[in-house]
Amino acid sequence: MTNLIIALKNLIQNPITDLNSFYQGSNRANSMGDALETYIKDIFCNSLHLSDTEKDKLYSQNFSYIGNQNNPPDIIIKGGDAIEVKKIESISSAIALNSSYPKSKLFRNDSRITNACKECEGAVSWEQKDIIYIIGVAPKSTLKALWFVYGDCYAAESEIYHRVANKISQGISEISGVELVATNELAKVKKVDPLGITDLRVRGMWHIENPIKVFQHIASITELHQLTVHTILLEEKYNTFPQSDREQLEQLQSEHFTIRNVAIRSPSNLARLLNVKLLSYTK
Repeated sequence: MTNLIIALKNLIQNPITDLNSFYQGSNRANSMGDALETYIKDIFCNSLHLSDTEKDKLYSQNFSYIGNQNNPPDIIIKGGDAIEVKKIESISSAIALNSSYPKSKLFRNDSRITNACKECEGAVSWEQKDIIYIIGVAPKSTLKALWFVYGDCYAAESEIYHRVANKISQGISEISGVELVATNELAKVKKVDPLGITDLRVRGMWHIENPIKVFQHIASITELHQLTVHTILLEEKYNTFPQSDREQLEQLQSEHFTIRNVAIRSPSNLARLLNVKLLSYTK
C-alpha cells in the first residue's frame, strides 16, 4: 500500500512543474487546482505515465476515499492517512479552509465529513486518522513550491477551534426574538424581521498561514526560481513507515535532497518542542 514516503520518492524521480501542460486534455484536470490534486494522486500511486483507465485501477487499489471540494478530506489512503490538497498563487497567501477549521487529526465524528468518507473502509471502522496538508504554490500555473505537512505539526487540537466557534454560536443564540435552526455552520437564524421572511446564515471562513511563513525558521523559501519541496512530520510518525520504504528514500539523499532532525513548537502548547523530520528537495 502507498504512503507519504513512496510519494516523495516518486516525486523526486518525476519532478513536474508545468502540470497544466502535463495533464492537458485529461478530463481530470480542468484547472491548476485539479492538475495539482491529480499529480498528488499520481505520485502516491506511481501512475504518472499511465492511461486514465490504468490510473483508476491504481487509485482504487490505494485509496479508500476520493472526495470533493465541499467536504474534506480530498483523499484517504486505504488503512492510512487522510490528505487535503490546497493551491495558492504566492508565498504570502494564506490557506483558505472555508467552513472547516484546521485539523491536527481527522476524526470520524466530524459533522462536516460525508457518510461515504466515514464508511470508506467498510467493515474496518476508524475513529481518527493522521492528516497531511499538501500545499502547492503555483504562480502563473507553474508549480514552484510544495509542502507536505502533517496536521499535528501544523494545527492545534480541535478543542481550541471548537471553543471559539461555540462562543460565537452561543452569543448568537442569546439574541432574543429570533428562531434558531440546527446547522453545521456557526448559526442559522430564521424569521429575523417582523414578517418572518428573512433568514441569516452565519458561516465560518477559516484561514491558516501557509507553511512557508509558519516554518520559515527551519525551511525558508524566499524565491521561486525552481521547484522546492519541504515535508514536515513527527519523528515517531516517520519511524512507523516500512523500513524498506524509508531506506529507499534515504538512499536518494544528495545536494538536492536532504533529511534532517529538527525541533518545532507544538501548535497546542508553545512550551513543548516536537521532534520532527524535515525532508527537503530542490529540483
